[in-house]
Amino acid sequence: MTRDHAHPHVHGHPHPHTHGHDDVHPLPPAMDLAVPAAELSPDQLGRRTFLVRAGLLGGAAAATSVLGAGTAAAAARTPTPTATSSVPAQYLWLAGDHHIHTDHSSDAQYPVSEQVQRSAQYGLDWMVITDHGSEGHQKLGVEQTGPEIEQARTDNARTLVFQGFEWNIPSAEHGTVFVAPGAGAVPLLTEFEGSFDGRVTGTSSSSPANEALARTGLVFLADAVASARIEDALFLANHPARNGIDSPHEIRGWRDAAPTVAVGFEGAPGHQAAAIPGPGHEGNGRGYYANSPSANSFPGYPLESYVTYGGFDWMTATVGGLWDSLLAEGKPWWISANSDSHKVYGSPFAPGPGDVTTTGTLGAPVDTGSPITAYGDFWPGYYSSTVVGATSFSYRSVMDGIRDGRMYVVHGGLIGALSFQVAGGVGLPSTMGGTALYRKGKDVQVRIDVAVADRPNYHGDVPKLRKVDLVLGQVTGPVADADTLSTPQTRVVKTFEIPATAPGGVVRLTYSVKKPRGPFYLRLRGSDGNRLAPGLMGASVDPSGPAVDAIGNADPWKDLWFYTNPVFVFPQA
Repeated sequence: MTRDHAHPHVHGHPHPHTHGHDDVHPLPPAMDLAVPAAELSPDQLGRRTFLVRAGLLGGAAAATSVLGAGTAAAAARTPTPTATSSVPAQYLWLAGDHHIHTDHSSDAQYPVSEQVQRSAQYGLDWMVITDHGSEGHQKLGVEQTGPEIEQARTDNARTLVFQGFEWNIPSAEHGTVFVAPGAGAVPLLTEFEGSFDGRVTGTSSSSPANEALARTGLVFLADAVASARIEDALFLANHPARNGIDSPHEIRGWRDAAPTVAVGFEGAPGHQAAAIPGPGHEGNGRGYYANSPSANSFPGYPLESYVTYGGFDWMTATVGGLWDSLLAEGKPWWISANSDSHKVYGSPFAPGPGDVTTTGTLGAPVDTGSPITAYGDFWPGYYSSTVVGATSFSYRSVMDGIRDGRMYVVHGGLIGALSFQVAGGVGLPSTMGGTALYRKGKDVQVRIDVAVADRPNYHGDVPKLRKVDLVLGQVTGPVADADTLSTPQTRVVKTFEIPATAPGGVVRLTYSVKKPRGPFYLRLRGSDGNRLAPGLMGASVDPSGPAVDAIGNADPWKDLWFYTNPVFVFPQA
């Protein structure tokens, strides 16, 4: 079998590192014991409690385990899978959001400074400013945003603030493109947007030529990194199933064209307040997923792909579906979650009177004096988080963690923290995004430690984790048809029912994969258990997955989930 998955992630880049912005920053609040617990967000307190109880934070333990940035072994690029030393204790687990809009987007309203301050207020350690690609943004907005982000970095030393934009992908949907800080960031983003943005270049419609332009754009970013024009760049596709225009072959093509840049898609979209029952939301789905096929949509997508399930995109929520079909090829393709924050539910502000096309900004928002509940977004960190395992609190380490798939996503503070380890008896255990090796004829051991919520989330509830599912899929190699939508050899192999646990407690779960006979992967998801239904591939594949979200009637606080990225497991050669 020819394996795309020679190794599930790529370490290093063929260019020198620069410093300055990427010097290690002050510790994030959750890891800094000088910051009182009363000042932490629920997410931050959960991570701190988990680390302290595990003996991984405080005194010598913090210096040797959690903060041991040099202990993660780099994986060699070899044709044979290599076990990665990716034990969770080796990383800082940093919460963030890669999809946030400001007054430099025509349909948003808040200044950069407020989005960054809110991100810090609601417990995020890193964030990306991603205003919409457009003629005005390309000519004015990118350059205007640069100094505003620089000032926000100065004002919020404990928050890593990346600059990026929301790319109108030629022939497809939207995607986050962001870069490491540095002198080349603004010129590079300006050039990329001018050359490859579908709206700017008039290449949004579906066609083979426009698909090729998207791939060329990703190669442009990879080449910019390789030539040291910029230190790093990443791309993640946003709300991939919302309009049905990100075809399976396009997704595969993005990844294959630039595997160190194109690394994943949103497992759960933003706009999670869009279907809270009430005036203005009657026709909305969670994430503003309530659409129908268009002339540009991929005809193979079923109608059920245009809505969300427990707040998650159909591609991710379907066990054995499109995401799993990519993983079954051995493709390192990761999921994330974010706010897509434009206009916040209950905010009294309306957009400013400016014109993004002519001035680059809407200007200061206008206070209407009354909460506006027709809005569909939350502040960054208020509901959704992508938690990344980084070797240090720095820009480059966060980008490496995203590229390497050391990520899990969580809604509504369902859990405080998570450790997911897989051990095959060859080398150290591996965590999300890593590879574990096993000896043929031997069992593979799974250990999961979950910190349950220990204080109210921002809705005022203390979430209750009711179950955790372990999903196993066989790695079967490349598919003959690049528009493959599913894989028949992935299913939920174990559901752990979670007993009532004291707030702040840690639940340990274990499982043995008995004498596996080939390469496979494992991933997790967990739920508050409020809304469950058999999965779209049938109850034998997924007996109790997320239920479909009702249009205009989907309270996100009553249907909470977390998902992890996979650990790949291969037999020792």
